[in-house]
Amino acid sequence: MTQFDRRHLLTAAAVTAALVLAGCGTIPRAGGVDAPGADGSAPAGSSAPAGPTSEPSPTPDPVTLIANIKDGSKNVKVSTVAKVSADNGTLDKVKMTYKGRDTKGNTVKGTVDGRLAKDKTTWTADDRLEPAATYTLAIRGTNPEQEATTSKTSFTTKALTLSEQTFAQLTPLKGTQVGVGMPAILTFDLPVKNRKEFEKHLTVTSSPKQSGTWSWFSDKEVHFRPKSYWKPGTKVKVAADLNGLNAGNGIYGQNSTSTSFTVGRSLITKINLNSHRAKVYIDGDLERTIPISAGKSGWRTRSGTTLIMEKLPVTRMTNQMIGAAESYDLRVKYAMRITWSGEFIHAAPWNSGKFGSTNASHGCVGMSTANAAWLFKRVQIGDPVVTTGSNRGLERGNGYTDWDQSWSSYKKGSAL
Repeated sequence: MTQFDRRHLLTAAAVTAALVLAGCGTIPRAGGVDAPGADGSAPAGSSAPAGPTSEPSPTPDPVTLIANIKDGSKNVKVSTVAKVSADNGTLDKVKMTYKGRDTKGNTVKGTVDGRLAKDKTTWTADDRLEPAATYTLAIRGTNPEQEATTSKTSFTTKALTLSEQTFAQLTPLKGTQVGVGMPAILTFDLPVKNRKEFEKHLTVTSSPKQSGTWSWFSDKEVHFRPKSYWKPGTKVKVAADLNGLNAGNGIYGQNSTSTSFTVGRSLITKINLNSHRAKVYIDGDLERTIPISAGKSGWRTRSGTTLIMEKLPVTRMTNQMIGAAESYDLRVKYAMRITWSGEFIHAAPWNSGKFGSTNASHGCVGMSTANAAWLFKRVQIGDPVVTTGSNRGLERGNGYTDWDQSWSSYKKGSAL
């Protein structure tokens, strides 16, 4: 081997040794610019990644509070139901207040309660709005990080005259005891065009529970009766949530109302115009048979099922009241009204010779003073009176005629 070859092999061996040593460390570059610092950090100018650094956390989004009525709105319809929702959070508190004037011009203030959803993201007012009033919604909510946000919304409602509001009234009065046939009766002073919408906001609950339906007698009157007579002892609650509700033709509900009543024992009077007898059944048992005299020819008493509507210990009856040619002016005792057109059950001692044999009245059912007093003491408003024996029928709505039609026919009077 030549000297040149030996030098070449020695050089290659040196390079190999250097590479072996470099496998345990860092191969320095010329000038040592890439050498690490004494603390092991990357040298200046190095492209090696730096160690971990801390950056500021992003600011959490606040909860967004949204009312369905814009702040500053004017002439808001009274049929509106205020609602509030929360986006990116929940509702903590919603307070709805109002200020306005009553029909006498006096300042009135109040609050409107509402219902918070289970997930606390929505709130809905329990009532619609009053006319010509200023409302304020004060709202507070929090985002998931429990950071609170508040907002306030104010608006005014449309003014309404009395001719643009219908007043609702319920019968029977609260706390009364009635007969087994008594319907719940809701009347209005102005007509209701949107019967379906109004009926949706009427509720009846009874204990024990009994099925029933509403039936419209006119655009100013709607009744509720069960499928069969109320069970004695039934407790009934009726609610009409109509305040601010759109009745149609520019008219709105003026008020909401409710009532509750109890059904007494069963008392049903069955009058046969041909046999001239009235039979009184109490809780299904015949208690008394009463000789009577009813409407004569030309003044026939109506056949059909009606109810005791009114009890008058003493009342005046004249021929002018019904347009009769025969003159009379009487003070009548123990009068029990059964039709609006003027038919009563009452004492009629002037016809004592006709009881049980001849119909001689102008349409009323007369009986002795003693029998009239006995019946008057026992009947309640809503007790059924079933009359048979004449070809003169009972007009729908001429009294409480709810039971003078079949169940299927009565149901057709519902708007739902």
